[in-house]
Amino acid sequence: MGSEESISRKHSCQHNQMKYKLKILMLIVLTNLLTIYIFTGPYSYMHYPISRFSQLSTSPVFDSTTLLLKLNSTRDELIASRSQIADLHKELRSAHSLVEELVAQLSRLNGAIDQASNPTKFTYNDLLDDVSNEAKLAIGPHKLPLGYTPRMGSDEVYSSVGGGCLKHKEDLRTYMSYQVGGECPVDDVFAQTLMLKGCEPLPRRRCHPKSPANYVEPTPLPESLWKGKIRWLFDNGGLDYGIDQVLAMKPRGTIRIGLDIGGGSGTFAARMKEKNVTIVTTSMNFDGPFNSFIASRGLIPMHVSVSQRFPFFENTLDIVHSMHVLSNWIPDAMLEFTLYDIYRVLRPGGLFWLDRFFCFGSQLNATYVPMFDRVGFRKLRWNTGMKLDRGIDKNEWYFSAVLEKPMS
Repeated sequence: MGSEESISRKHSCQHNQMKYKLKILMLIVLTNLLTIYIFTGPYSYMHYPISRFSQLSTSPVFDSTTLLLKLNSTRDELIASRSQIADLHKELRSAHSLVEELVAQLSRLNGAIDQASNPTKFTYNDLLDDVSNEAKLAIGPHKLPLGYTPRMGSDEVYSSVGGGCLKHKEDLRTYMSYQVGGECPVDDVFAQTLMLKGCEPLPRRRCHPKSPANYVEPTPLPESLWKGKIRWLFDNGGLDYGIDQVLAMKPRGTIRIGLDIGGGSGTFAARMKEKNVTIVTTSMNFDGPFNSFIASRGLIPMHVSVSQRFPFFENTLDIVHSMHVLSNWIPDAMLEFTLYDIYRVLRPGGLFWLDRFFCFGSQLNATYVPMFDRVGFRKLRWNTGMKLDRGIDKNEWYFSAVLEKPMS
C-alpha cells in the first residue's frame, strides 16, 4: 500500500510541474505575440506622429511611450543627417569644380610664365613671319657651322637689328627690296628716317652703294682738316670753353681718344686731332652728306643716332663731347639713359664736355641739375647763361660743363 501511495504522489508531483512549465511557456508565447502585435499591427504606435499618439493613449504600455519618442526622435535626426550629408555632397562637388578651375587657371598661368621666360615657346622666327625673305636671311638666326659653342652659349647666331625694325615691317620690306649683288637703291633719306623710327642698326644688305660721281682722291692731312673755324680756340670764361683749357684739367697727354656726339661736319674732331687726340664723330645726314664730308677730312664718322647705345666697351674713352645735340628736346628718361651710357664708356677720370645744353629756366634746377647729380659725375666746371636772341621773356638758357667720372 505504501508503495502505491508513493508512486501516486510522484506522478501527481510530475503532473503539477508539467502544468507549471506549460503555463510559463504559454505566458512567454503570449508575451511575444503581444509584442509583435504592438509593433506590427494596424494600430501600431510607430505609424503615428507623437501628436496622434498622445490622442490614442495617455497610459504607458510596457513603457512604450518613452521608447517610441526616442525612436521618432532618432528617425528625425537620421532624416536631418541625410539632408545635411546631401548638402555636404553638393558643397564638395562645387568645391571640387572650383579646385579644378583654379588648377586649370594655375596651369594656364604657369604656361604663360614659361612662354615668357622660355624663348623656345615663342621663337624669334615668329617675329619674322611677315617680312620679306631677304630680310629674314639678313636678320637670322643662322646655325653655326661647328654647332654649339660654350663661349656663345648657343648653336646659332643672330644679327643685331633695332627692335623698331619689326614695328615698321612694311618700311623694312621696302628697304630690303633690291637685286642681290646689284646696285643698292639711292635711299639714304628713307634709311635714315627708318633709323629714327627705332630701326637702328639697320639690317645689312647684299648690294653695292652707288659711288659718288666724279670721285677724286681725298686731300692729304693736315690740309684736309679745314681750319676755317675758330671755335674752341679761345675760352671766354663763360659758356664757350677752349680746348687747351679743358685738356689742361688732366695730366698732359692723358686725353688721347674720345667721342663727339652729333658732331655735324667733324670740326671738333679736326681741332682735337691737332692736339693729337683721336675723336670718333657721330652724325646724321640732315640736310647734307655729313658722314661723307667728315671722312673726306681724314676723320672717323659714325652714322648712328643719339638713341642708340654707344658701340664702345665700358671704361675705354678719355673724353666725350657734345654740343647742342643733347638738350631738352630729348625725353627726360631717354636723356638719363644716355648720360649713364656716357658714364659707362668713359674711363675713371675721363671727361664729359657738355657744350651749350639748351633748356628753359624752369627746367634747369628742377630737372637737369638733379639728373646730372644722380648719374654721379663730379663737376670740374659749370657755367650758365641766358639765351637772349629771342628775348628775355622766353626764359631760355644754356649751360656748359666739364664733368669728370670719379676714379672709384
